[in-house]
Amino acid sequence: MIYPENFEIKIGFAQVREMLAELCLSPLGRQFVNRMQFLNRHDLVQRLLQQTNEFKQLLESDAEIPLSHYFDVTAYLDRAAIPGTFLDVSQFFEIKMSLRTIRDSQRFISGTEEGKFEALKALGADVTVERSLIAALDKVVDDAGAVRDDATPELQRLKRDLIAQQAILRKTISSIIRHAKNEGWTPSDVEPTIRGGRLVIPVIAEHKRRIKGLIHDESNTGQTVYIEPESIFELNNDIKDLENAYHRELIKILTGLTNTLRHHIPELRKAYQYLGLLDFIRAKAAFARRVEATMPQLNKYPHIAWKQAIHPLLYLSHRQLGKPTVPMDLELTRDQRILLISGPNAGGKSVSLKTVGLVQYMLQTGMLIPVADGSEAGIFHDIFIDIGDEQSIENDLSTYSSHLTNMKKFVTVADSKSLVLIDEFGTGTEPVLGGAIAEAVLQTLNNSKVYGVITTHYTNLKNFAEKTPGIVNGAMRYDHKHLQPLYQLEIGKPGSSFAIEIARKIGLPKAIVDKASSLVGKDKIRYDRLLEELETEKQELEKKLAEATKLEQKLKRNVKEYNDLKNFLEESKQDVMREAKGKAKLLLKDANQKIEATIQQIKQSQAEKEKTKEARRDLETFANEQVRKDEPRPAHKRITTGGPLKEGDTVALIGQDSVGQIVSIKGKTAEVMFGGLKTIVKVNNLERAEAQTKKQKKAEEGYTRGMNITQRMAGFGSTLDIRGEYAEDALTKVMNFTDEAIMLGIPEIKIIHGRGNGVLRQVVRDYLYSVPEVASLGSEAEERGGDGATLAVLK
Repeated sequence: MIYPENFEIKIGFAQVREMLAELCLSPLGRQFVNRMQFLNRHDLVQRLLQQTNEFKQLLESDAEIPLSHYFDVTAYLDRAAIPGTFLDVSQFFEIKMSLRTIRDSQRFISGTEEGKFEALKALGADVTVERSLIAALDKVVDDAGAVRDDATPELQRLKRDLIAQQAILRKTISSIIRHAKNEGWTPSDVEPTIRGGRLVIPVIAEHKRRIKGLIHDESNTGQTVYIEPESIFELNNDIKDLENAYHRELIKILTGLTNTLRHHIPELRKAYQYLGLLDFIRAKAAFARRVEATMPQLNKYPHIAWKQAIHPLLYLSHRQLGKPTVPMDLELTRDQRILLISGPNAGGKSVSLKTVGLVQYMLQTGMLIPVADGSEAGIFHDIFIDIGDEQSIENDLSTYSSHLTNMKKFVTVADSKSLVLIDEFGTGTEPVLGGAIAEAVLQTLNNSKVYGVITTHYTNLKNFAEKTPGIVNGAMRYDHKHLQPLYQLEIGKPGSSFAIEIARKIGLPKAIVDKASSLVGKDKIRYDRLLEELETEKQELEKKLAEATKLEQKLKRNVKEYNDLKNFLEESKQDVMREAKGKAKLLLKDANQKIEATIQQIKQSQAEKEKTKEARRDLETFANEQVRKDEPRPAHKRITTGGPLKEGDTVALIGQDSVGQIVSIKGKTAEVMFGGLKTIVKVNNLERAEAQTKKQKKAEEGYTRGMNITQRMAGFGSTLDIRGEYAEDALTKVMNFTDEAIMLGIPEIKIIHGRGNGVLRQVVRDYLYSVPEVASLGSEAEERGGDGATLAVLK
């Protein structure tokens, strides 16, 4: 049961229905939109959701779904069902093309991957369209909607004779009109025309006796008459006879085709119901994509466990304005059935309530809902709503009387399978009495195990919810410092109306505010102030938590950079050791050769003093030169003057050669940039050093850049998937991806765009053809996607 009768208007579903109708391609789909209704059968709702979800996946896959020729031919079938009637050519054209769409849709869906799209496959399992019927229609009507000349041999003969006679007639009339122009009987720019189905020539009225023939008509001014020359009487008669014969043969063909169609009408009605359902499901899937809706896990019992739920209409409106929509998490279970929302006016209470009503109603009409993945939902048998002013002059009902009428309905009809939505519970009458009645109604609803969302300002209801099992308080958060609602629903604590605080901060005279505070009483002020303090503490805690999260992320980055640097140094150490060992071997080899040569020289000189001294000097010179080649670089010069270290100083770690620059100093620690890495070190471990030379800086920058490029190459994937993207967004991604691949020297890249209607493929290839660094383009192998992916070889 849905209560009241204007429920859809109150929650906004009437607008959703209008949007769905606009998304349909034909009246067939719009008929199903108009017949949408609230369902409480779990299996039926599950099937409708599955169908919509599968079609949404097809749309997102950019598949070439047949979306043309969704004609509503119901009236033609009704006419064809009457014996003795026949349909015209244009009607047969619409039937032919729409039947082809039905067959193509069945073929497309049934040809998808086994085990997928089972709900859509089942939808068309019993639908049959005889191929012979489409062939019979195609024999008579072509794809442009015209009759085929060779529909029958007789029609072909008549068409051929008619064309031949018309050619003779045009030749004859051209000769006559040319002579009349030369004689000045007709204007120089006239052409033959048709009057009364006969070919005639315009003649100036004063020369009408010059041409023998029959006058069929004259102009409005009487200055021109239209004459059928005597010499073409018989030709016109022959053509008229042929046209009549052609028309009779065409009616004969159309009558026979209608008789053939009549035998298939029962199965055709079923086929067009299938076409209408496809149109309807496609519209729901398209709407789901607009509002980013998903399919939740559906339970057979009442249950709500929504993550990041949004109001679809509000989301669409905000997106047009470029504004964000704040989502909400909501949970109604058997242990927590009723949510009592409180908070300041214009804080989002009513929007939250309407979101629950609209989203649940959409779900139980078979629509996907705008919630995040991992959400759960259930089936309610009834939804009741009390929202807005139902004051009625005709029925002599006040606002409060209308609320009480609704409450009577709720407490007498609602049960454990009902969802009750009440806005501004208890308002409209004297606050104390209104609050008391509202509390009694709330207790009755809770005793009936009803599920619900209720908004209120009454403190007694908040207190009742706090101590009553089955009911939970919720608050719409509010930034009381800036007097701005945050539109965030927080479950677990009541909210304050902040009435006194708002009045004080907007400048209401202090005497009035103080008087109001004294009238309310200290307990109420203390209660609201406590809620305000709790909100302040929560905001501060969230701010500190965000800062801690940032610091943690920064620490993780620093640890990663440190580990990367450590690994690099370890690898460099091994390289240096290998290089040193190699040089040592070469030096040893050269030294041994030099020593052997020296010994040989001494032996040959028979140990002469001068020759021996000269050989020794040569050996010492050789040793000095080799040592000088491999001397270590001099350490950076330390500077002991200049006072305490400050930001911007060039420093080195004590006992190390690495030189960096101080970025900031906080107490006893400093943040120092060594090359491209920031490091936190103690100030006591630093000493001032000379600034690096350009050559040294270039070397360190080269190392950092080399390390960054190596890391980027290691993390770069040569495949980009842009399926489902809008063309503009896809092009931006392709441009960035291609630029990075070229910069990193990647030899080949692959871009997956799907087949679809070819738009993404064209955009991708047009851009890649314009890039000079692209050597060649081609499609992927058929078994790996074919022309659904583009391969680009880079120079």
